[in-house]
Amino acid sequence: MSAAALPGTPFVHYRGEELFVEEVRLADLARAHGTPLFVYSRAAMLSALAAYQRGFAGRKARIFYALKANSSLAILQVFARAGCGFDIVSGGELERVLAAGAKGSDIIFSGVGKTRREMQRALEAGIHCFNVESEAELEVLSEVAAGLGQKAPVSLRVNPDVNPLTHPYISTGLKGNKFGIAHKDALRAYRRAAALPGLRVVGIDCHIGSQITQVSPYLDALERVLDLVAAIEAEGIPISHIDFGGGLGIVYNSESPPAADVLWQRLLARLDARGYGDRQLMIEPGRSLVGNAGVCVAEVLYLKPGEQKNFCIIDAAMNDLPRPAMYEAFHQIVPLKQSATKPVTYDVVGPVCESGDWIGRDRKLAVQPGELLAVLSAGAYCMSMASNYNTRGRPAEVLVDGAQAHVIREREDVADQVRKEKLLP
Repeated sequence: MSAAALPGTPFVHYRGEELFVEEVRLADLARAHGTPLFVYSRAAMLSALAAYQRGFAGRKARIFYALKANSSLAILQVFARAGCGFDIVSGGELERVLAAGAKGSDIIFSGVGKTRREMQRALEAGIHCFNVESEAELEVLSEVAAGLGQKAPVSLRVNPDVNPLTHPYISTGLKGNKFGIAHKDALRAYRRAAALPGLRVVGIDCHIGSQITQVSPYLDALERVLDLVAAIEAEGIPISHIDFGGGLGIVYNSESPPAADVLWQRLLARLDARGYGDRQLMIEPGRSLVGNAGVCVAEVLYLKPGEQKNFCIIDAAMNDLPRPAMYEAFHQIVPLKQSATKPVTYDVVGPVCESGDWIGRDRKLAVQPGELLAVLSAGAYCMSMASNYNTRGRPAEVLVDGAQAHVIREREDVADQVRKEKLLP
């Protein structure tokens, strides 16, 4: 297998027979830190970010990293130092962003279920904007802000009823989704927001889904959002910024999503044509910044032949890599050291006691117990969704920067997991 055969990023590549992340041999990291092990490339993250920055060159635009994709503190530091803001969906994520060195004014607060306590803490931190997702939330946020003697800056997340052509679990912009305010109700909601004493309308927001690999859903959503901007401003409610969310897909297998700069050339051309090209623009990418930057290294524990399936049992499991079990998602799986041995077709599975604990089906691999595999494109929605199911400790994480490797999260042990628990007297 050549470097060209690896998806998504040139920063994960073979040198001869051995797999590297940037200048660091993955086998060396596995020996030093054990497995399962998440390893991320700083250069890959900054390269993905640079595509967005090129797309927005010369425009009034800001990128807010959606940290639900991967909220590890050191990764947040990378994006903060590169000038990003942050899109959060919980009070816990707010505290993570602040701990990573960002300011409140760098933060947008999204999500359908913000609590009063979360709203108050965000207002005290001086966040940039709330993306409000229901008319009921408008009322509560106004009450909380007025109680603090403030006016909360708000943008309403509008559901444009556009099919993002992605997995139904990560589609967020259709009528049947829980997110956002229905397109037909948006004008009424903006009138109400403008009338409430604790709110200040500053923008409009739209986010239609995740792992989107075509331009057409974005263009369709943009048209519907701009129609609304015109109608809202005709009511005397100015819209200072347009927030177009995130959702751009990455290469897991054979997908061909548009590059971020190419996508935004198309969208900006349409904004210009409709007279909105000079507006403040905001976007909230997550997966497209970190997904291809990460790999999960795992050890082969056993090879188990069967009548219908051969199983390659590894020490990483669905609690470490939940995407296959949740979405039937595909991740490429490759050996850390290539072999000329004839490959065998395996289902790659973990040790968790669930039939859904699989990482890859029908994979051709030439491996033996004790050898190491890498699950590619594991930078997004893996560690951030990891759990302690079966009392398994979450893996360690390492960030590679050129020839240096930094441990950014230590491996959990059982003592870490039970520290907050109490035995009965």
